Amino acid sequence: MNDLALLLTPEGRALLDEVRDTEPARELAVATRLRRDHPAELVSAALGQARLRQRAVAKFGTEDAGRMFFTPNGVEQSTRASVAAYRARRLTELGVTSVADLCCGIGGDAIALARAGIRVLAVDRDPLTAAAARANAEALGLAELIEVREADVTEVETAGYDAVFVDPARRGGRGRLFDPEAYSPPLSWAVETARRAPRAALKIAPGIPHDIVPPEAEAEWISDGGDVKEAVLWFGTGAPGAVRATLLPGPRTLLGRGLPDPAVRPVGRYLYEPDGAVIRAHLVAEVAEEVGGGLLDATIAYVTADELRPTPYATGYEITDRLPFNVKRLKALLRERGVGTLTVKKRGSAVEPEELRRKVRPQGPNAATVFLTRVAGAPTMLIGQPLA
Repeated sequence: MNDLALLLTPEGRALLDEVRDTEPARELAVATRLRRDHPAELVSAALGQARLRQRAVAKFGTEDAGRMFFTPNGVEQSTRASVAAYRARRLTELGVTSVADLCCGIGGDAIALARAGIRVLAVDRDPLTAAAARANAEALGLAELIEVREADVTEVETAGYDAVFVDPARRGGRGRLFDPEAYSPPLSWAVETARRAPRAALKIAPGIPHDIVPPEAEAEWISDGGDVKEAVLWFGTGAPGAVRATLLPGPRTLLGRGLPDPAVRPVGRYLYEPDGAVIRAHLVAEVAEEVGGGLLDATIAYVTADELRPTPYATGYEITDRLPFNVKRLKALLRERGVGTLTVKKRGSAVEPEELRRKVRPQGPNAATVFLTRVAGAPTMLIGQPLA
């Protein structure tokens, strides 16, 4: 709290501007120089905040990250701005004009909601985190739309809001929490809170088992740039039991249709690697139907087909070779084709990509992708090229 208070002073803000581009290797020299004219505590706080802002650029972009205030946990756990903006758009499309943002953290979601024109009550019980959220609302000119309250979210009355958004803490003292009832607050509390609200969105880990999703909720898995970021349980959307995978940027959304698992079939000319959000949402069958394909193996989410049918929900490859798993044969084939840039993907294989790359020592001007997988239960290597 003292560090943040120091940084919010005119001297602190000026110092933050001065150290914003400091490289890690120069920190000691910069700190030594600045301590001649500024208190040591303030210099340390400014350099520490500069490091956090540099880390936050990946989530918030250069402009916002350069003005916001972060805690170490806040940088790690906050929602990526593109994902928060997408969720805010969905809420506005549902007619939401006010949201109680429970477990708001440093305010990433509250910022996106306010920028969408939604009035926000942002609540967090940690004093430093709440102070950072308040400072961020002010820094980005959104203080009129965002009220920050330091409180226990389980004691906050949300009846006056159109929707509730809950982002429970999913990390404990020993790292990531996998049991939803170990979240803080527990998922069961968040679900009961959502059921009492006209609309609600609960942010959860993408690995949540499908069988614990409440029947009245819509479940959505979201990826950004191919990386799965989160799952969201939506309440009050008018689509109970629906399942969707959303890919950003876009957005592109694939809706589940309850299709049976695709059949296993022989390797075709093309291989499709579904987006991680599609896989997490259990919508591989929808992709297989779209490309007219089937599975390489009943337990592996690779789709194969004879015809080229591009889809935004999977990356396509043209397969040139199929080999039983054999490092020597792979090495000889790559040398013969002059492959120096080798992308190794695996699913259903214990071999580590870096280990394989080290053993085959690719050299040459060409590039290829090798898939380490199983075909009808047998360890197999498929070699191909990504489709343009």
